[in-house]
Amino acid sequence: MKTEYRQRLPHIQPIGATFFVTFRLFESIPVSALKEINEEYALELNRAEIIRDIQERNASIFNIRKKYIVEYEKILDCIKTGHHYLKQEDVMQLIKNELHRFDGTFYDLIAYSIMSNHVHILIDTSIQTSKNEMLIESKSQYVQLDTIMKRIKAPIARHANKLLNRSGQFWARESYDIYIRNEKMLVKVTSYILENPVKAGIVNAWDEYKGNYLKNDHYWRFKFNLKLNE
Repeated sequence: MKTEYRQRLPHIQPIGATFFVTFRLFESIPVSALKEINEEYALELNRAEIIRDIQERNASIFNIRKKYIVEYEKILDCIKTGHHYLKQEDVMQLIKNELHRFDGTFYDLIAYSIMSNHVHILIDTSIQTSKNEMLIESKSQYVQLDTIMKRIKAPIARHANKLLNRSGQFWARESYDIYIRNEKMLVKVTSYILENPVKAGIVNAWDEYKGNYLKNDHYWRFKFNLKLNE
């Protein structure tokens, strides 16, 4: 079982980790803008990968990945042209249904925000290992993040195309993911996800946006820890 692999981007997916994932509509970012940020990202990664000290190298790569996701998000948030299918109520509901379908089996669905051309999710996959202690050793039944994302995105694409009376590729092929390393990062990422429509000027408060979700089990912990970190 691979916990690291590379497509256009490197993906590090530890077993049982909590992941922040962003996936977007096909062609939602201009090719020129994507090329520029990818080239910069590749250069920084190449420099980091030659660092001799393993811990320093891993920390550097992790920080570069965080920086890249933030830069990538800035581009998505600023785009006003192109398709914005996800803001349609029937498409948004379709996405919600698929995200909740695997909640409690493949992951604990902590939070999400469905924007007009992209989706943020925060999921904890440790639910798979806690249900089966032998899974950590056998790994035979563990569903990895890349497979989870395919199972989420494929039916949404199929049904959304029908709803929109269109055909062709719906999602950008590759999702952007980073694993959560500690409680402080968890709180920051949760805040980042939920505040997305506020920063975009769509609503005044995160809980006013119909595309936002925060599981009740995490609500008070989020509110308390967010206040501590202000």
